[in-house]
Amino acid sequence: MTAQAATVVPTAAQSAAPAPAIQTASLAPPPLDPRGRVRKDLMERAMAALDVHHRRLPLRDRMYLVDFQKFSGDERLYEVDLEGGQVTVLRTCHGRGSDPSHTGYAQRFSNTPDSNMSSVGAYATAGASWGSQQGPNVLLDGLEYTNDKARERAIIIHGADYADPDFLAREGKLGRSYGCFSVAHADLPDLRERMGQGRLLFAWA
Repeated sequence: MTAQAATVVPTAAQSAAPAPAIQTASLAPPPLDPRGRVRKDLMERAMAALDVHHRRLPLRDRMYLVDFQKFSGDERLYEVDLEGGQVTVLRTCHGRGSDPSHTGYAQRFSNTPDSNMSSVGAYATAGASWGSQQGPNVLLDGLEYTNDKARERAIIIHGADYADPDFLAREGKLGRSYGCFSVAHADLPDLRERMGQGRLLFAWA
């Protein structure tokens, strides 16, 4: 006679026992701009621009904002870390046509060639370049009707003597560009590398 293996039939209570729960940590993203360096409406407009122009702005790890309401001697160019939340501040110039009396405040803006004015709106960084006049720079593509002639106008980010700290210390404000986002020579190399291609620069007043 062949021995038969015993069959164990689970009870109803055993069948209904739930599987042990797997606990996962739910980490909230860090707050954006925890020190409140960027004015609220500028940050909100920039975040909206990221979504509106998402096809032209594939890189969303950081973005760059310019607050043209602020005095030229103040830090008003912001690098916003969209993953870590922190904000780094720098100085940048505005166009001489935006401030004809050289008050240190940009008062008007234009997309017109030869206006020497700054333009507002959303830009896409278009990579590091080199020009015969300004040397190393970052190219920009304007994404809106307020700045879509940026390439035609050669609106770029470049270093300038009139954006350097010694000029500010001597004059009490930065000099004026022809519409470019000029920065201190010492700030340009790292900025040029980090901006790259496909990130947002949003300027507003």
